[in-house]
Amino acid sequence: MTNMEQDRWTRVKGRLRTSVGEDVYTSWFARMDLEAVQDESVHLSVPTRFLKSWIQAHYADRVLTCWQAEMPEVHRIDLTVRTAMRCAAPAKEAPAAADQRRPERVDGRPAPELRSTATAPVSASHDALGGSPLDPRLTFASFVIGRSNTLAHAAARQVAEGRRGDAVMFNPLYIHAGVGLGKTHLLQAVTWAGNSGNERKVLYLTAEKFMYGFVAALKTQTALAFKEALRGIDVLVIDDLQFLQGKSTQAEFCHTLNALIDAGRQVVIAADRPPSDLESLDDRVRSRLAGGLVVEMGSLGEELRLGILKSRVAAARAHHASFDVPEPVLDYLARTITHNGRDLEGAINRLLAHSKLNATPVTLEMAEREVRDLIRPQEPKRIKIEDIQRVVARQYNVSRSDLLSSRRTANVVRPRQVAMYLAKTLTLRSLPEIGRRFGGRDHTTVLHAVRKIEALVSKDVALSEEVESLKRQLQE
Repeated sequence: MTNMEQDRWTRVKGRLRTSVGEDVYTSWFARMDLEAVQDESVHLSVPTRFLKSWIQAHYADRVLTCWQAEMPEVHRIDLTVRTAMRCAAPAKEAPAAADQRRPERVDGRPAPELRSTATAPVSASHDALGGSPLDPRLTFASFVIGRSNTLAHAAARQVAEGRRGDAVMFNPLYIHAGVGLGKTHLLQAVTWAGNSGNERKVLYLTAEKFMYGFVAALKTQTALAFKEALRGIDVLVIDDLQFLQGKSTQAEFCHTLNALIDAGRQVVIAADRPPSDLESLDDRVRSRLAGGLVVEMGSLGEELRLGILKSRVAAARAHHASFDVPEPVLDYLARTITHNGRDLEGAINRLLAHSKLNATPVTLEMAEREVRDLIRPQEPKRIKIEDIQRVVARQYNVSRSDLLSSRRTANVVRPRQVAMYLAKTLTLRSLPEIGRRFGGRDHTTVLHAVRKIEALVSKDVALSEEVESLKRQLQE
């Protein structure tokens, strides 16, 4: 590059910096190099494919304008991706090598230096913007609807069918449920359906992928670009939010969440617990999440489990036409495999493998033998403090936030004491832990509540029946 070209490139960069601002310039243009100026074209290079595609999509005209201010004859900007090898050129090169690098053109003028446009490894932050992998089987068509997931399905469907510019009814949509109850299925179904129309950009990310991308963006000094790209998404779908860790990552997630919601973009989130129980998250994040539509997907009832089994058999039959599971076997599986939907799918896969590999039909005896380790003993249900708070609040017609508040009115004090008593008798939590989960109360307050209800239950028949009814509801 001649001194004149270098000076001109310096002035162009100054114009760019003034035009887009220091932060944007640092994120997008700081690592852009001038390769050559030839006739009416300027040849520039950047280190990654992502930078190239983003600059071409969003800043090509601005770069060209800045060049034309210096050289009116320029009408074209060529942007390539340079390899890391270019930066490691040896200090001395043999003349022959130099000749090979700069071949002569037919008209006698030197040809532009040949640069490899092989793509350098794309950074993890840019890779995250491609989204987490999607399973083509997880669509709305394959989702089995039952009483425990009707509302979640309807809300997800509403989001998926929305169009750009439509008013957002509930934002964010927050779906929570235990393992294997269909959260990921619904979120991926939203992504497949939303992207199928090619009108809106729907991005599906696990919390881990979001963290990985953000940390990588910080390391490569492209954090601003990462943020801008995320906030340009029409529908952001985040799965397994309970795994989001790190103060800086949570702060960035909060800023992204606020920016998307304030701009009228849709956010869909799934986790294994409600927002109020995500204790590792900042209060601001939990508050914003709770401000949308929070939907719980309950456990799978026997009827729903049977529907899932039939759906999986039908899907398997599409590839193995002779595969059949008799009705008594399906009834047996639906009755005995109660934990989650993944166990049900695993049972069908085992029956299919056994039937095809051994060329034998599926029988009840074979099913009992093949899936016996999936039939878990009916252990007492593990009861969570949040379950106790929810059931007690519903029983006494108060809110869960009332139980956690400092209110001392009679209609709140008694339910709070009952909930603390049940937490002590039905869980293995310590008194200090229970106190912390009830609004940060001292363990002596919990002990007083437990002793108070114990004394009343022995004398008050009505209260005793209420407490027993609550226990039954929690253990169902």
